[in-house]
Amino acid sequence: MGVQAQDIFYLKSDSVKVVTLLRKAQTDKPSNLMLYYAHKLEGTPYVAQTLEISNVEKLIVNLRELDCTTLVENTFALTLTTKQGSVNWSDYCRNLALIRYRNGKPEGYPSRNHYFLWWVENNMQKKLVTLPDIPTTLRQRQVINLNYMSTHVDSYRMLKAGGTKAQKLIRDYEKASFGKVMYYIPVSQLSKSKKELSCIQDGDILAIVTKRKGLDTSHIGIAEWGNDGYLHFLNASKIFKKVVLDSRPIHKYMATQKLQQGVWVIRPL
Repeated sequence: MGVQAQDIFYLKSDSVKVVTLLRKAQTDKPSNLMLYYAHKLEGTPYVAQTLEISNVEKLIVNLRELDCTTLVENTFALTLTTKQGSVNWSDYCRNLALIRYRNGKPEGYPSRNHYFLWWVENNMQKKLVTLPDIPTTLRQRQVINLNYMSTHVDSYRMLKAGGTKAQKLIRDYEKASFGKVMYYIPVSQLSKSKKELSCIQDGDILAIVTKRKGLDTSHIGIAEWGNDGYLHFLNASKIFKKVVLDSRPIHKYMATQKLQQGVWVIRPL
């Protein structure tokens, strides 16, 4: 499984940065690769829709500008490549495509894991991530009903350009997800201690559950326990306009966001 060179779009500075980071990690030998790489990307400007640059789906590698999803995907791809003992650009691209696409390569716009439920399920099938057990006393149940993309086609330029075939595929994928259940930790529980929230570890991926109709999650980032004893959120922030470890505990940040209900916890393997 891999991606062809003609299906990758990047600048020379992106490939140089990737190889430089991979080589640096081999020297530094960090204990937590997800946090290590995410911190290396701190300060990168937040830019939305960096994957929507043409009508032809390509593997976009852009470490100059990141949104919440591309921060997590690039961090995870770097982590996987290091775990494989590689510092090669081609291995990194293969891992990024593996994470981002249903079949591990760009095969049109619908082949991308657009909703985060699809991302989680697809990467669980590939044995790249798992869902840690959340105690029943901490969790709430979310029943999935996805339809936002198919009911807001005009908001997705590449989906609109893909015509009826692409739109039908997305709609079919949405329908296939109907009624599935995910468990999340509500905001009210996220002020608990590291011991009480031991199901969340440094470097876990956190996906924020939204009340917005037709969506599952609205934002993702990486978990980091702070010296203050609280859980913090390392993310590509629209608020701060860059990749940042929010100085506020996550429960305080989420309390300011009316549509945010809680978090899924996803653990890279």
